[in-house]
Amino acid sequence: MMDAVSLPPLEDLVRSARAVAVPMATRFRGVTVREALLLEGPAGWTEFSPFVEYDDAEASAWLAAAIDFGWNPQPEPVRDAVPVNATVPAVTPDEVPAVLARFDGCRTAKVKVAERGQSLADDVARVHAVRDAMGPEGRVRIDANGGWNVDEAERAVHALADADLEYVEQPCTTIDELAELRRRITRWDIPIAADESVRKASDPLAVARAGAADIVIVKAQPLGGVHRALEIVAAAGLPAVVSSALDTSVGLAMGTALAAALPELDHDCGLGTSSLFTTDVAAPPLRPSAGVLPVGRIAPDPDLLAAVAASPARTHWWIARLTRCHGLLAG
Repeated sequence: MMDAVSLPPLEDLVRSARAVAVPMATRFRGVTVREALLLEGPAGWTEFSPFVEYDDAEASAWLAAAIDFGWNPQPEPVRDAVPVNATVPAVTPDEVPAVLARFDGCRTAKVKVAERGQSLADDVARVHAVRDAMGPEGRVRIDANGGWNVDEAERAVHALADADLEYVEQPCTTIDELAELRRRITRWDIPIAADESVRKASDPLAVARAGAADIVIVKAQPLGGVHRALEIVAAAGLPAVVSSALDTSVGLAMGTALAAALPELDHDCGLGTSSLFTTDVAAPPLRPSAGVLPVGRIAPDPDLLAAVAASPARTHWWIARLTRCHGLLAG
């Protein structure tokens, strides 16, 4: 429940709401078109874009984040640019160079693995194609989205140990599994990063207390906003990597605000994902240049808003979802 003083009236949200459907250049975790609802508050434009399969209880945290960013001042930044990684979907090895070419100057690549319907051999081939393209000084991390059990994850880490991995993100689903895997792979000295165990957990600090991860992945929208995410990072006491959830450029600006406010930023952030779209809502879009993103709010371009406007039926669906989530925040 949000404080009644901080929760704007529903009609204020609906008044500026614009539903968009942004096409992807490459299928990413089953998504070919990314839908979002953009809102304009007193502080600027903001984004409400929980994935369509999420229930209202989970989606309401994303609305809290959108309201926080659009209606409240944000923490003072300690940096004016954020280094970001390239993101490689579960593509074939021959598609890797074209994907990486969309991420100008990025020195780090995150590679999706454990895709449903694919094998460990597919993952190994993709990761090694990325390693070859990045060169020995490039950084390569993998993200399994909880797709392995402990034995599968251990085999995968063993098979990929020669790729000089920076870390493995959410290899297993549960905190107990992550802790067990962390014990098993100490000989390879590959850190474990927790994503879903932070952003989808009722207690986002449980994974840190259990000693089940070396790094926390934080995403502003799922965690309820920049202020809340900063509190979680401080309480976790672990290095943090700020990432996105396929946000448009408007939502990515929320991510850069979070990354810019972290006292320490030891790793490149996963905020370059606008490069996975064929177009965006801003001109120019918030995409990596020389491996970094500038920090600052983004306003959508009216012509692009019109070009990627969602259908009337999908707009109605998003407004109905907004209404239900607003009701949950109101208590």
